[in-house]
Amino acid sequence: MGDRDLRVSDVEREHVGTLLQRAVGLGMLSLGEFTERMDTALAAKTRGELNAVLVDLPGIRLAGQPNPEPRQFAPPRQAPPPASGNVIRTRLSGVTRKGMWQVPPTLLINSYLSSVTLDFTQAIMSTQVVELRIDDFCSSLTLIVPAEATVDLNGIELISASANTKVRTGPPMGRLHLVVHGRSRFSSVTAKQPFGVQWRRMMSGF
Repeated sequence: MGDRDLRVSDVEREHVGTLLQRAVGLGMLSLGEFTERMDTALAAKTRGELNAVLVDLPGIRLAGQPNPEPRQFAPPRQAPPPASGNVIRTRLSGVTRKGMWQVPPTLLINSYLSSVTLDFTQAIMSTQVVELRIDDFCSSLTLIVPAEATVDLNGIELISASANTKVRTGPPMGRLHLVVHGRSRFSSVTAKQPFGVQWRRMMSGF
């Protein structure tokens, strides 16, 4: 049995997805081509099927094939997994957190073709300042915060994306200050207050 016939793992599929995302950012693939190849990668069972989506991309050495180039396709080394409560990782899905959920000091959001809504209005905070690290692709992130909260979106790297805030940016003045940074690709990030708060402020002329 050759290398092309070896079975692949979810880690290898996710690594190929990262390479395809980079190819989009470099202009080597259109969004439609990316979607088609990503579907193929997610369905791949063998190394040969997985490598097929990378074969025409320059600078990538395929596993099991001789190539003088120094770069090689291989699954990334896995770091120790973070605590499950500190990570939201979603693929082709929707995630909502609301009510009295426990908010960690740092929260990692990694979404692909998904929507994530975080409602902090009744959440339980362990610290006043909460750091959100995002890595989104073709996704939406909505942050719903209490009336006194402040949100800083200035640390986000936008790649064909948008970041909009309808709340104060700082300095921290209430029980919650969100600091958001990371990468948003073909995605949107929105920070807002609950509809009732916005309506009352509009009626009072604030």
